[in-house]
Amino acid sequence: MSWPLPRPGLVVRYAYLWARKAREGRDEGAKDRPCAIVLVVIRDDDAPRVRVLPITHSAPSDPSDGLEIPQVTKKRLGLDAERSWVVLTEANDFVWPGPDLRPVVPGDLGSAAYGFLPPGFFRVLRDRLLARYRSKRLRAIPRTE
Repeated sequence: MSWPLPRPGLVVRYAYLWARKAREGRDEGAKDRPCAIVLVVIRDDDAPRVRVLPITHSAPSDPSDGLEIPQVTKKRLGLDAERSWVVLTEANDFVWPGPDLRPVVPGDLGSAAYGFLPPGFFRVLRDRLLARYRSKRLRAIPRTE
């Protein structure tokens, strides 16, 4: 599979490990899901490190804990028609590309990327995420390499 360049706003298919499952001792995500890249760190000759936020159909109990993705964006990305939110309370950090990226179409090694979030939506996402980070209300789970 050819890996796209990791860039903020890119939505990829990834075996996300939820924080509650990590606390239970799991080190593998149980389900592949769309995730939004929100941070890419490149250091000298090292492989890039990325931070992804999960996308879920479950509405957050506190509206400030997620950002709903507009249906027009979901359609453009090729996601299903159910309502979905980008979770703002937790993230996974990993070295790109890492073993947990998955092809968008299972069995088709074409790409792990759905496409990009619109710039305006991503700015809102970034600003809300930064506020959470500054108030120490974001949990980042480091993944194995």
